[in-house]
Amino acid sequence: MPVIVLTTKIKAPIQVVFDLSRSIDLHQSSLQHTSEKAIAGRTSGLVEEGETVTWQAVHFGIKQKLTSLITDVQPHHFFADEMVSGAFKRFRHEHHFSEDGYGITTMKDIFDYDSPLGFLGHLADILFLKRYMTRLLEQRNVALKNTAEDGSWKELPGMLVHS
Repeated sequence: MPVIVLTTKIKAPIQVVFDLSRSIDLHQSSLQHTSEKAIAGRTSGLVEEGETVTWQAVHFGIKQKLTSLITDVQPHHFFADEMVSGAFKRFRHEHHFSEDGYGITTMKDIFDYDSPLGFLGHLADILFLKRYMTRLLEQRNVALKNTAEDGSWKELPGMLVHS
């Protein structure tokens, strides 16, 4: 049962970072190399509690679909999504946000998952899957940080101008 924990410091208001983390459009653009696309449920804008998103992407040369449910939203400090169907046995991705009072928001991802296939899945985690998932999350976080800090977030669907 691998757990990936990432912490990212972003010079932007907590509201902006929280909303960018829920943005379907930012997620898709940050993972273009996997042809990530929302194909069912919420397909644009910001996900809300109780909504699902079905993603289609190419990982390891295989087109895959994964549906996740937004299970908990506590503006602007926390939200979680959990796999409903897909390649993993299960996963829960928690997104935590805090601000330091000086314009820096800390975003903490906790990605807790189980691979399918028992021992073979465990071996895949050790050999490549945990590293692969970590890189995907890091890539998404770099895109989110850049978008938050350069102001281009204002162009994304569903984003409100925060002061």
